[in-house]
Amino acid sequence: MGHPPGNRPMPQPAPSLAAEPGRLAEALREVLRTTTRREVRLVETHISWVLLDGEFAWKIKKPVRLGFLDFAELATRRRYCEEELRLNRRLAPQLYLDVVAIRGTRDAPRLDGAGEPIEYAVKMRQFEPGALLSERLAAGRLDAPELGRLALRLAAFHEQAPAAGPDTPYGSPARIEADTAQVLDGLSQRIGAPAIAGLRERLDARARTLRPLFERRKAAGRVREGHGDLHLANAVVLGDEVTAFDCIEFDPGLRWIDVCSDVGFLAMDLMAHERRDLAFRFLDDWLAASGDHWGLPALRYYLVYRALVRALVARIRATQGGDAGGPDYFGLAQRLEREHDPRLLVTHGLSGSGKSWLSQRLLARAGAIRLRSDVERKRLFGMQALDDASARPGEGIYAADASQRTYQRLLEIAGHSLDAGYPTIVDATFLRAREREAFRRAAEARRVPFAILDCRADPALLRERVAARHAGRADASDADLAVLERQLQGHEALGDDERAVAIEVETGQQVDVDALAARWLAGR
Repeated sequence: MGHPPGNRPMPQPAPSLAAEPGRLAEALREVLRTTTRREVRLVETHISWVLLDGEFAWKIKKPVRLGFLDFAELATRRRYCEEELRLNRRLAPQLYLDVVAIRGTRDAPRLDGAGEPIEYAVKMRQFEPGALLSERLAAGRLDAPELGRLALRLAAFHEQAPAAGPDTPYGSPARIEADTAQVLDGLSQRIGAPAIAGLRERLDARARTLRPLFERRKAAGRVREGHGDLHLANAVVLGDEVTAFDCIEFDPGLRWIDVCSDVGFLAMDLMAHERRDLAFRFLDDWLAASGDHWGLPALRYYLVYRALVRALVARIRATQGGDAGGPDYFGLAQRLEREHDPRLLVTHGLSGSGKSWLSQRLLARAGAIRLRSDVERKRLFGMQALDDASARPGEGIYAADASQRTYQRLLEIAGHSLDAGYPTIVDATFLRAREREAFRRAAEARRVPFAILDCRADPALLRERVAARHAGRADASDADLAVLERQLQGHEALGDDERAVAIEVETGQQVDVDALAARWLAGR
């Protein structure tokens, strides 16, 4: 449940480690079987044992010394149990209950009574089997709305978390590069230096390029006390909630990180499990909630780093007798490091023409970053996405000068996405030729392909969709029938040069999104 980097030597055996380190866990398993009269399952990771008795989970830290942690001493294990409880109650207070002393002997342990503690356990409430996101994904039951709820929770969590001060090493270019080098060193010991030489060289060069961005993000407070180990097996569905647990407690430097590194871990893990569609839906929801688009160039670096972390964890676990199977994280790291396909697609169409519906599905198929004018306009004016900003058409935040500022903001953050190498979709009406031309010029300046997704539907269907959406109030769009009628009366159609790069879609008919994505990505 942990992961390595850290700028320390790689795994060394702890001098105090017993010859049979799992003896206590097995003995406690028998105690729980007797007292609960239930079967008790033992789950082992590379740094802990977890006993599941059907109601509670008892997590015991292994007395190990690795390059990224030192649990050799009992007092240290107690301290980190208490830290684990404190930190994880931030995101999952309903799961984390107490730190419990284990007394007696390793062969006859007790969870109550007198005597000196021989070990400590974090007592947690056990959740239902199949609740982990890793389990739901394997069973084909993980869906985008669940990931969306987690994205919103993480955005709020990061916003409330304390930011790293300028006098700390956390999130500095030196720390980031040292952490990456430590993971690469660990992999080098296990798969050979030649296998990673090229990747190391390219990552070193990328980190040097990103140093100014790393520094700006720390100065702007985007390095925060986060989770640190946010992969699919550390996130869980609890009723209507989706949250994370089992954060990093043993090294502050592994949780005081850029928020893009935190969310990038989960996105990477979805990609590793061949669900890029869900990864980009998750990122879309998180970016819409956080507005942190300017971190996208750093995000790409962190995706590679996180894949390398999981590759190293798998190899450490294999040396402890665990299962070395699962996704090819190292192969994913190599692919992610090479990926670079910036291209710009802007939507065009009246309210209700299906732009947002279609762009959401297109971004999942294409692995794209999406920017929504309805969301960014409200953010620009200090509002939340679902806040009601209804006004007479052309007034308030929909006045001409406000719209001009909104499109300028969209152009700015589209640049962050393109510069990071992502296919980018800007979801807005783009009813004025000058707005479309500004984005076309931006694409040409970067020498990336430009296209227009021209969404069309019968006016009667437009009115039906707009009325239903406005009545539901579950979308960022404030467009009502009055707005639509104004659009119908006057908008600037695509010119001949624009039609040459347009992809026309009749949204009143069934749309083949896979074919649409293939057509866009094939365009040059």
